[in-house]
Amino acid sequence: MVAMTKIIECVPNFSEGRDRNKIERIVEPFRGKDTVKLLDYQNDEDHNRSVVTVVGEPQPLKDAVLESMGVAIELIDMRTHQGQHPRMGAVDVVPFIPVKNVSVEEAVKLSRQAAEEAAEKYQLPIFLYEQSAAQPQRQNLATIRKGQFEGMAAKIKLPDWAPDFGPAKIHPSAGVTAMGARMPLVAFNVNLGTNQLEIADQIAKKVRHINGGLRYCKGIGIELKDRGIVQVSMNMTDYTRTALYRVFELIKIEARRYGVNVVGSEIIGLVPMEALIDTAAYYLGVENFSMAQILEARIYE
Repeated sequence: MVAMTKIIECVPNFSEGRDRNKIERIVEPFRGKDTVKLLDYQNDEDHNRSVVTVVGEPQPLKDAVLESMGVAIELIDMRTHQGQHPRMGAVDVVPFIPVKNVSVEEAVKLSRQAAEEAAEKYQLPIFLYEQSAAQPQRQNLATIRKGQFEGMAAKIKLPDWAPDFGPAKIHPSAGVTAMGARMPLVAFNVNLGTNQLEIADQIAKKVRHINGGLRYCKGIGIELKDRGIVQVSMNMTDYTRTALYRVFELIKIEARRYGVNVVGSEIIGLVPMEALIDTAAYYLGVENFSMAQILEARIYE
């Protein structure tokens, strides 16, 4: 792989987390490229979802993303899809994140170009969200996704919900997609020692911002049937302002109300080092700790 002067990250979410062969085929377009690097991909069978993390130069990255979208649209049929995670399309969401020598404005421009090309190539309705949103009510992904795949056929016909690109009707098998530019987030899940989904739902309502909880926290309750437990599944949209340890401790407090213990947590995809340093410093009680004290950060700076 050659050195890259501009780096954008993309974290596409695909509505397939159980068929390993399909997942590998969806991920394949990100392999073997000179200026595109596949960093990570994870699947979750309960969510029935895969999250891919890839970086690259803007144009090659966009081309690889479009190619991967085409594979996913061919392989995933939302009419038979079932999973715990909210979803509205085979390629559910495609965020572009500026990393190196790239401004937010450039990431927005790339996301809009990708959305326009994907909509035309695959006859796929696409909504722009977050920083790329053309309408304020579409900034929040949860607002766009409300109704999920099953309700989207009627929703997309409403005057306020015409897609930004593509036909004003859902793709028969691939549904709809949201694309946009955003800053880095952390997908952080906390597992509870109970199988009662209503408890996870209630705790999620207490911690997420929209219901009066922590700023920069989005959360829902999820059932992990194979493990016989539930989890509070969250997106921390700005870990520099709402730290992971803060939401973790709040969930423990709320769980006590139900006599439930926190039995573990997980991070989906990749996480900025700073988010973990902040959390480690809190639990270790380290004073005045900073990134400058991390060996690897100094070696590669």
